[in-house]
Amino acid sequence: MNPISPPFACASLIKEIGRGAHGARALSRDSAHDLYAAMLDGRVGDVELGAILIAYRIKGETPAELAGMLGAAHAHIAAIDAPAGACRPVAIPSYNGARKQPNLTPLLAMLLAREGVPVVVHGVRTDAGRVTSAEIFAALGIDAAASAAQAAQRLADDRLAFVPIDVLSPGMTRLLQLRAPLGVRNTTHTLVKLLDPFRVSAARPDGAVRLVNYTHPPYRDSLTGLFGAYPDIAHGDVLLARGTEGEAVADTRRQVQIDWLRDGRAEILVSAARREADAAAPRLPASLEAAATADWIREVLMHTDRIPDAILRQVDDIARIARSNVSKSL
Repeated sequence: MNPISPPFACASLIKEIGRGAHGARALSRDSAHDLYAAMLDGRVGDVELGAILIAYRIKGETPAELAGMLGAAHAHIAAIDAPAGACRPVAIPSYNGARKQPNLTPLLAMLLAREGVPVVVHGVRTDAGRVTSAEIFAALGIDAAASAAQAAQRLADDRLAFVPIDVLSPGMTRLLQLRAPLGVRNTTHTLVKLLDPFRVSAARPDGAVRLVNYTHPPYRDSLTGLFGAYPDIAHGDVLLARGTEGEAVADTRRQVQIDWLRDGRAEILVSAARREADAAAPRLPASLEAAATADWIREVLMHTDRIPDAILRQVDDIARIARSNVSKSL
């Protein structure tokens, strides 16, 4: 607990959310905001913090609670200034990495940057048993940004930056790390995938394009409800799709549905479809390891005919939206 700030009294809130799956009651947006802000500040004691995380693991978060918590998270992050220009920045969360399929998130980011789209990939540095984007970027010679200012400079120079979550938000990092002692994920694992790491300003009022992915189908409804009911937290466009092992990059085995969320509205940008039975499977890295994936990425960047079609289509869709005015339909 932060010894400078006063402790946050949360017993009454725990009483609301901690009554089990059927008896628990949701907090208001404002209460959820204040509670999560206190959690980020370290003003919640260890016992109370564990109770809150497990209570939400059982109860789940409502759109109002997520909106409040995400607002608190945005107020605490080290926001990044996007470069000037007609193309809006893109934010790609990367918190899962490769477990059974290659992690091609770095390829997606590099292709977008090559199209002139400024891209920030944010995520964890390592994850036991998985190959992270941070490790693949390092194998490609792309070091993690050490600050928001350094990330902004790299966007201006190269249109690409990888920013670890511990640089963006030490508070969220601390909450993510509680997965090990608690044995389960917590609300912060959802919130980091919803972050807009860019600073909204008069020079850039239209916000970023965020790729948001989910693993379990019920999250599609809750996240669509979140951005539909609370468009003020979007500050731009959200492309929502089921993730590839939790990563936002397109699945090379099938076309998943992509929902385009903006201004409180949702429309289907791409419909789900299976790969044709006679279509050749794309050539992918022979190994999941970071070095092998990096070598494969270098190869396909030189021979673009080898890039999987699903990723090429994803790049085209994202780039079109990043170049569009949010008030106009494609």
